Amino acid sequence: MNFKVVLLTLVLATFAISCTKVVEEVNVYSGRHYASDEALFAQFTEETGIKVNLIKADSDQLLGRLEIEGEKSPADLFITPDVSRLSRASSLGLLARLPENDWLMNVPPMYRDRNGFWTGLTMRARVIVYAPERIDSSLISTYEALAGDKLKGRLIMRSIQSQYNQSLLASLIVHEGESAAGDWISGVVSNFAREPQGNDRDQMKAIASGIADVSVVNTYYLGQMLHSANEEERRVAASLSLLFPNQHDRGTHVNASGAGVLRNAPNSKNALRLLEFLLSKSSQEYLSNSNFEYPVNPDAQMAELLRQWGVFREDTIDLNQLNARLDQALMIARSGGWK
Repeated sequence: MNFKVVLLTLVLATFAISCTKVVEEVNVYSGRHYASDEALFAQFTEETGIKVNLIKADSDQLLGRLEIEGEKSPADLFITPDVSRLSRASSLGLLARLPENDWLMNVPPMYRDRNGFWTGLTMRARVIVYAPERIDSSLISTYEALAGDKLKGRLIMRSIQSQYNQSLLASLIVHEGESAAGDWISGVVSNFAREPQGNDRDQMKAIASGIADVSVVNTYYLGQMLHSANEEERRVAASLSLLFPNQHDRGTHVNASGAGVLRNAPNSKNALRLLEFLLSKSSQEYLSNSNFEYPVNPDAQMAELLRQWGVFREDTIDLNQLNARLDQALMIARSGGWK
């Protein structure tokens, strides 16, 4: 081939490469499946030019995928609806320690990993909902009361496979001990009006239809139903009352959604930029107003509905303590017949 032709080809190839725009990106594995999150990802891309590549699945499925992919995983940020799965990811050595930046240290310590591997994004309270015309709230002022004889055939719950129920039971183990937690399981199971099934929304719908009188749900589910585009869901939610349990002792159990940066993240700087963006005051307020979750950024204002529900005493137990008891909670629940 003519030398000039070869030279011209190399020059053109070099020019083409230099003119190719390098696309900045961040790869997110998320167990949170909300339109609000995707709207924030789109805003992040618009503001920074960093493309968010989103993979959504069940948190346990994503955790299994991360284990299989190992060091070759393309994931940068792991987001879960309950930090228990982040704790497991940390114990498996999948997460990187987060830098102690001001935007992270602004999150209250109870919503951050004490070892620095993950942070909460939003907080929810696991509350008691009930049919006010059929049950006296004094009978259900605590989680422990749900195991009482006066609730025979009046209680429904979702499966113990629910991360939220596992965390709630783990909190009882920490506070009351394994034996007391086992007794509570026996009482709760004997009070079931039906076999555990469905999600939190389904429990509320069942109460409204008269199948049962009381259940336990996360606050944001009730908020979403009260503002649903579906008229029937709004009617169901409006027919129920909400109660924050254990206000005269340890407080109401809370759980948090959260995020961690992967140890082998190919775009770790972009992952941290996205995490900072999600914890910003504006993003936190958007999540609260659109999804009815409590902000973990203390500078952010919570949604008006949450303010109407009022201030409540929350259980301040270290979430790491709960995460360490999850396997034990699952074993006790299954032994007691909670499917």
